Amino acid sequence: MRVIRIDASSATVLLTEAPAPKVRDRKTGEIAKDAVSGEALMTVGVVYIDEGESSLIQVTIPESGVTDGLTVGAPVSLPGLVARPWESVFNGQQRHGIAYRATAVTPGAFPMAQAG
Repeated sequence: MRVIRIDASSATVLLTEAPAPKVRDRKTGEIAKDAVSGEALMTVGVVYIDEGESSLIQVTIPESGVTDGLTVGAPVSLPGLVARPWESVFNGQQRHGIAYRATAVTPGAFPMAQAG
């Protein structure tokens, strides 16, 4: 599937859910691992605001990319943010969506207002 790079330089990204382990199997509690590195994966919830529109999204991040100093409600930065469209069949029903992934989540700043 195609990976789409996201330029978030003009967006405001606010942390809505603290980092938590990404669960691969809810029945066993198995934590998801990166397919290449084997590193444990985490998820964060953010609100992504750009050009007057906002979206609540979940972003997957490797455990080593979660930095200290994150506060729910505060701006964050998501370096290497990409979107990956996906689709699958689950219980006979077609499902689809977009998975978001970044290399890290770090404390950020509000974008500077553009002089008009």
